[in-house]
Amino acid sequence: MTDVDVVVVGAGLAGLTAARAVRAAGRSVVVLEARDRVAGRNLGHNLSNGTPVEMGGQWIGRTQTEALKLVSEFGLETFATYDDGASVTLHNGVLTQYSDETFGLSEEGAIEVGRLQQALEALADTVSLSSPWSSLAASELDRQTVGEWLRANTTNAEAGALWDAVIPALFSAEPSEISLLHFLFYIKSGGMIDCLVATTGGAQELRVSGGAHRISECIAAELGDTVRLNSPVRKISHGNSGVRVDFDGGQLSAQRVIVTIPPTLAGRLVYDPAMPAARDSLTQQVPMGSVIKVQVAYPTPFWREAGLNGFGFSLDDGLSVTFDNSPPDGSCGVIVGFFEGAHARSASRQSLEERRAAAVATLVKMFGPQAQNPLEYIEQNWMDEEYTRGCYGGRLGAGVWTQYGATLAQPVGRIHWAGAETSDVWNGYMDGAIRSGDRAAAEVLSALES
Repeated sequence: MTDVDVVVVGAGLAGLTAARAVRAAGRSVVVLEARDRVAGRNLGHNLSNGTPVEMGGQWIGRTQTEALKLVSEFGLETFATYDDGASVTLHNGVLTQYSDETFGLSEEGAIEVGRLQQALEALADTVSLSSPWSSLAASELDRQTVGEWLRANTTNAEAGALWDAVIPALFSAEPSEISLLHFLFYIKSGGMIDCLVATTGGAQELRVSGGAHRISECIAAELGDTVRLNSPVRKISHGNSGVRVDFDGGQLSAQRVIVTIPPTLAGRLVYDPAMPAARDSLTQQVPMGSVIKVQVAYPTPFWREAGLNGFGFSLDDGLSVTFDNSPPDGSCGVIVGFFEGAHARSASRQSLEERRAAAVATLVKMFGPQAQNPLEYIEQNWMDEEYTRGCYGGRLGAGVWTQYGATLAQPVGRIHWAGAETSDVWNGYMDGAIRSGDRAAAEVLSALES
């Protein structure tokens, strides 16, 4: 006799979605969450004036249909990210405003960026989303990093500098740290590069009123005491007769378990018997990205008066990407920005005051002297989060997909895997997390019925 049919490890979107599907099928389920809250890599916060901002994942694109379904189902509202006016790019100390697709580059640089994008997307078209390791020329694509590919395919310094900023903006990691095959798989899973980087019409188009963490909170409220907080899982024992999950505060027996925490954290759990060598090797090689997210508040969104939309790219500074993150009524101004990849690691060795000064200095260069004196500066260093250890997601370096990729979502006996890193559509995003939870729940339900 088991305590429940299914135990779910992790109460982010993947875990909550999986638990909801299991319970909807009439099966018993418990969700064990290490933190004192649900929502995982989504995290809400209020500024001192009461304005809600998000310290974790926040944007939903219109092709992220599974996330939008939940927003609609729970009666939540969305609003468009402010995107009226010109964007800015800083490069070699020069600020350029632009309203086209050039990123403010010279004609030669913009043409070269476009040429490289076309070449990368043509390669991405050859990649299988369901099994990247089986793609045409997978071994060749996987043995090199995206950084190596860029260096071999362009000598244009301006184009290279832009790509060196775009890639950390997507992965919170450096081009030298990412397999070319992984890069191609990732951009294809999200609808290609224009969709990933765009605001209107892209992945940053919509925000959830009150914060994206509300989606998880709505699911958790529906699940009730099925969700147990402050319950970090330490060990999973598994065999032909079922599983036993040991956590701080007790243990549960079940028929199946769904592990939804990031692969690198899943690898830190104790398994009895131990994981197969390939699965264990995989979890050692999917590190999380490095990112510090900052919110900088002002009395008004003053940049709008200057005809700017708040989107900025700095090819010179540690704070490399910004967006207008003001409330929909414009009652105050908020710029959200990111230290990513190597910049994040460097910034994490600084004091809070030094990071604040660096961020504000960059905003002054982008948006003028009015940025000098913010009302408030807050930040979230996801590298310091014990139960995440980085954002936005896990990445695969050279050789990992072709050697170990098949084990990423493949069940090990009665242990199933979910999480944004395991999704073949919108990999690494909230939508991908939801899809992965539904997929793992379907696996478990099928196994329980057999």
